[in-house]
Amino acid sequence: MPLDSIEVTTIDGQRQTLAPYAGQALLVVNVASQCGFTPQYEGLEALYRQYKDRGFAVLGFPCDQFGHQEPGDEAEIKQFCSLTYDVSFPMFAKVEVNGTHTHPLYQHLKQAAPGLLGSQAVKWNFTKFLVSPDGEVVKRYAPTDKPQDLAPDIEAMLPPDFSQTLPGSRWGRAITRRISLPKVCRRQQRHVRQVAAHLPGH
Repeated sequence: MPLDSIEVTTIDGQRQTLAPYAGQALLVVNVASQCGFTPQYEGLEALYRQYKDRGFAVLGFPCDQFGHQEPGDEAEIKQFCSLTYDVSFPMFAKVEVNGTHTHPLYQHLKQAAPGLLGSQAVKWNFTKFLVSPDGEVVKRYAPTDKPQDLAPDIEAMLPPDFSQTLPGSRWGRAITRRISLPKVCRRQQRHVRQVAAHLPGH
């Protein structure tokens, strides 16, 4: 089953598929509010804010299967995330990630990216699965892997950030100053600058 056709329920109770996230890089995380790893919400939110405009989203799925560390209902979870960590990335209804009632999304993730020694079971809260923009489950990360340490892997699958290299940016101006074109190209150079001035991010 393609990832974007899997049905999920949002934290507000709306049923939908993952189609709205098709073409984006995704970090899918089973989260909990009373876990030793709960402060990772801060790092996950930082990743989301850093890369969301380049086609990246964090998807949080609360789970109460590990030490009863997510005892609240969806409304309580949403309030906790908002008030404590100012979470803005998409959150979903509670799911089971192991056992007979494993959610179809986690069946897919675990089969595509097994853990240590081929084990499929999710070991604890804040296990993370990285999904490429074409829907491939690329990698599983342990709960101990800090969100900020995942940034290079996320960066590698996103389009370049051209906002730092446009002619009007600091690097673009530095590059422009170092380019010496023949006189016959001066007119073309001016035209390129005029066009670049209207590009997004200038």
